[in-house]
Amino acid sequence: MKVSKKIEKHLVNVSKTFLCLACFLLVLPVTAQTQEDEDFMLNLTEFTIKFGHGAEFVEGVKKWNKCYKENNGTETWNVWNRIQGKGNVYVLAARMNNWAEMDKSDEAGKACRTIAMESIIPHIESSETNIASFMPNYSRKTNLEGMSIVWVYNFKVNNSMAFNEVVKEVTSTIAKKEGDSRGYWYSMMGGQGADYFVSTPFTGFADLDKDVDSVWKVYESEHGAAKTKAIREKFNATLDDAWSYAYTLVKDLSMQ
Repeated sequence: MKVSKKIEKHLVNVSKTFLCLACFLLVLPVTAQTQEDEDFMLNLTEFTIKFGHGAEFVEGVKKWNKCYKENNGTETWNVWNRIQGKGNVYVLAARMNNWAEMDKSDEAGKACRTIAMESIIPHIESSETNIASFMPNYSRKTNLEGMSIVWVYNFKVNNSMAFNEVVKEVTSTIAKKEGDSRGYWYSMMGGQGADYFVSTPFTGFADLDKDVDSVWKVYESEHGAAKTKAIREKFNATLDDAWSYAYTLVKDLSMQ
């Protein structure tokens, strides 16, 4: 099957996927990775799990991870589980310094090919892979100790120049007011989904209950209502679509 071959390719070469979330998300922004002022890419693979196959998928990944370690694998990645939305979705996020890393062969991953084919792929309904480029100038400079959740906002835009102008203006205001930006920004490299996304980290669900001023309220406190209204209208005009999801870090499935 076409989908299975695609999944197999990414599972065999861990440096490309096996994530994420990450983004991570997230990134995806991920723990055990320093979000320094540097350029890097995230390889993000989203897996939708067949209904009722969640436990089997998890056990398959654990079995694969064990095999990878026993074969002296050196790559690292994070696995994230999406909280909302349709289906049971996991995201694998692996960091790359450049495109050339995709040429590398992972012998440990190849050694575990049979486990992937027998214990993971049969439980996957579909997959989608994307590459994202980190945007350090807009992003948080420090890691959040104990981060276990990321809230990822996705943006489909019709005017990248205007969108980036607004993001630069707003994130610089937040950093000035609060000492740092709130999230990690990424630009998607190709694909058919979002053009940009930002991942905001949290230590736990209780953090989501805290009353925090919106970025627009913070911006208004610095620049006034009239300027805030104008920049919000400019921002909204650049959007064709926007959506968000929260993800939890699955430490048992991650390789850090």
